[in-house]
Amino acid sequence: MRFTPTAIPDVLLVEPVVHGDHRGFLMETWHAAKFRDVGLDLTFVQDNHSGSVRNTLRGLHYQIERPQGKLVRVVAGEIFDVSVDLRRSSATYRRWVGVTLSAANRRQVWIPQGFAHGFYVTGEAAEVVYKCTELYSAEHERTLRWDDPAIDISWPLGPEPPLVSPKDAAGLSFQALPTFA
Repeated sequence: MRFTPTAIPDVLLVEPVVHGDHRGFLMETWHAAKFRDVGLDLTFVQDNHSGSVRNTLRGLHYQIERPQGKLVRVVAGEIFDVSVDLRRSSATYRRWVGVTLSAANRRQVWIPQGFAHGFYVTGEAAEVVYKCTELYSAEHERTLRWDDPAIDISWPLGPEPPLVSPKDAAGLSFQALPTFA
């Protein structure tokens, strides 16, 4: 596995070694010792798998208590995946980073605790699989408005407005959000 810091160094692009031949391929998507070698001693407690149609925008979600670190990958289709730093003590506080994840490029992104996370489906459809370091907690979940001008994310939107859930449409502005120390 190759670990590459993004524009926000704590958010890592993870590229697996893919072994392929005429029959198909094999790759490691998780290896605890390799993550420990780059300083990430992680325990995952929940895996999630979502499916979305073209033009769907999900997020930006986080849990103010019981925060989740996430290892995200795409098993079908393509997404633009976004992380927003909500850690007030961080040099990258209030900055965002976006990466393209797809079944074709097989890349993953590690998003540590203290970040809001969301994605936009750029292909016909996408299936996203992610491992979490903490269980989902509806009472602690918060949503940052995906189009908040204070964050100014450059989503690669199509000509139609994105498909957004009522919960995500009601997301809070950055100024109204509880953040992390």
